[in-house]
Amino acid sequence: MVIVIKTVLVLILLYILGNLAMAGVAMIRGKRSMTHYLGRRVGFSAIVLLIVLVAMAMGWLPLNPRPY
Repeated sequence: MVIVIKTVLVLILLYILGNLAMAGVAMIRGKRSMTHYLGRRVGFSAIVLLIVLVAMAMGWLPLNPRPY
């Protein structure tokens, strides 16, 4: 289960980076509004945060113990 969650998170984070790159291209070329891509990036960042919080609460992602 842990590997599936981590894989999904990595894929979503790569999608977020892709949207950031597309926003930069849109800013330079002026073809499409860059707010479209930045809005997607913010939305998917919130989804990543929710997935991590739910996975931690359900015990699917183990937390690192505190160092002594």
